[in-house]
Order: sequence, then structure tokens, then C-alpha cells
Amino acid sequence: CVVLAVCLGLLSCWKVNLPDTEDVCIVERLFSSSLVAIVSLKAPRKLKVCHFKKGTEICNYSYSNTILAVKLNRQRLIVCLEESLYIHNIRDMKVLHTIRETPPNPSGLCALSISNDNCYLAYPGSATIGEVQVFDTVNLRAANMIPAHDSPLAAVVFDASGTKLATASEKGTVIRVFSIPEGQKLFEFRRGVKRCVSICSLAFSMEGLYLSASSNTETVHIFKLETQKEKPTEEPTTWGGYLGKVLMASTTYLPSQVTEMFTQGRAFATVRLPFSGHKNICALALIQKIPRLLVAAADGYLYLYNLDPQEGGECTLMKQHR
Repeated sequence: CVVLAVCLGLLSCWKVNLPDTEDVCIVERLFSSSLVAIVSLKAPRKLKVCHFKKGTEICNYSYSNTILAVKLNRQRLIVCLEESLYIHNIRDMKVLHTIRETPPNPSGLCALSISNDNCYLAYPGSATIGEVQVFDTVNLRAANMIPAHDSPLAAVVFDASGTKLATASEKGTVIRVFSIPEGQKLFEFRRGVKRCVSICSLAFSMEGLYLSASSNTETVHIFKLETQKEKPTEEPTTWGGYLGKVLMASTTYLPSQVTEMFTQGRAFATVRLPFSGHKNICALALIQKIPRLLVAAADGYLYLYNLDPQEGGECTLMKQHR
């Protein structure tokens, strides 16, 4: 049997026994419904769709290669293989479209919007540079190709409305946010300059105001997606003020790479995790109407941190569970 724990908020969970299922490697739930999609290590090419409250299997599908990722929303179920993507209708599980001969994607990197109005799929458009292919899963056609980074992609995620897409490359130093489907760059944030890292997870808050980024380091960065208001020009009165004015004025004459470092946004808040090197997933949620950051680590721990929506800064640990 397999034990599947699905948490709602923080405290509610179920222990589920499903027949003929062991060593689960992928499990995805359709929002708060009883529908779950499961892939096991024993049968990595087979997808099972189950009703977890009844403990019954609804249907199963087999594919030509190992299933690397499964994504689903109220309209579509996506199965990602290394060089192809299958788009199923969630109502009857029929295959509506297959995207074949995609660039090699051994990590199964892809993202599916949860919005009914903007039901887009994002996946790497290249194995050598950070291009993002955006696909309209309702009309079954390519929507855009976004040149997001110079290095290959490491993470992509849509906001809840399906109108923004956040991306990070394998270098992990810069995170960008684009409009969807236009592909216009809206925000650019710098996670750091000292070292390259492996981005584990990107996550928007439900209203789309915050974006969190976790990595293989001990620091989680939270960025605030707000446009800086134009302020009246004032003459600086301190040495630091004069220096800042000179630096900003000089960006016109500097190489684009240097200019970007001056203009990129910095973290609004940060979290110092009690570990580093573990894979993890982060999420931003409102719990009792208060913004919180949740981090689930590969060692089985779930951490809950506060987020001050006015001041930001260092977030403090509130609870941890295992």
C-alpha cells in the first residue's frame, strides 16, 4: 500500500490506501477534489488517476517513456516526458494534443496555469539557452516563445491568474517575471551575486503581489511585485546621496550587464532555513488572513514562517512539523 498525505491549510490530512500502488514518485491532486494522479517507481511509464477517498482507480494510461512530471487544472491534465508533452481533457481523460520532439527536458520542467480563462502551459524551448515556450492548452496552439535567460531554465511558474510567468535559469542569480501571453518583461530581481545556485522552487502568492524563490542554499528570497513610483527629483544632501545619484546617472554609459545590476530589484523579505543542500518546495499562503511562507523539505519537515507585509525583512519561524 501507499500512504499519501494531502494537507489542506496546515492541519487536515488523510491517510490513503490505494490498491496495487507502491513506491510513489509523482502525485498531483486536483485542487481540493478527491482526484489524484499517481506515478510509481515500479511502473514509471504508467499514470494512474484515482479517487483517493474511495481508494479506487478511475483510469490509467501508459506512455512511451518515463513520466517526469504531471500537472493538472480544472480543464487539462499534462503528462511530461523527456521529449514530449501529452495534453488530456480532464473531463474524460482523452488525449487532445501531443507536443512532440521538444528539446531534451530530463528534469521534466513545465508549468500549467490554474486559471480557466488563461489556461497556458510553459516548458523549455531550448536545452542550451533559457527560452520558454508558452502553449495555449484550450485552443491547442503555440502562444509565444520568450527569450527569458542566457542559460538553460531551472524553474518556471504561473501566477494564479495565468497572466504572469516567473522564470529562473540554472545560474540562479536572476529571476524574471513576464506578462502572458505577450511575453513582456515586467520585473527583474537579483537573488545574489556571490555565487550561482540551483533554484528549487518559485511560487507566487495567490493575489500575485509576492514571489518566493528557494534554492539549495539556506536562504529563501521573497520579492514584492510592485512598480516603483516616480519620486520628485531632490538634490542629495549627503555624500551617500551624491554617490547614489552619480551611480544611477552613469548607468547610461555602462555595459548592459552592469546596468542591469543597478536596476534589478532586491528581496523584500528573506528566510534563513535550518538546512542547506536539501531539495525543497516553497509556497506563499494566507493563513487566517495573514501571509505566511511554507517550506517543505526533502527530509520530511514542513516549516511555517511569518511574512510582514509592510516591513518585510527577516521572517521568523513560527512552527515546524514532520
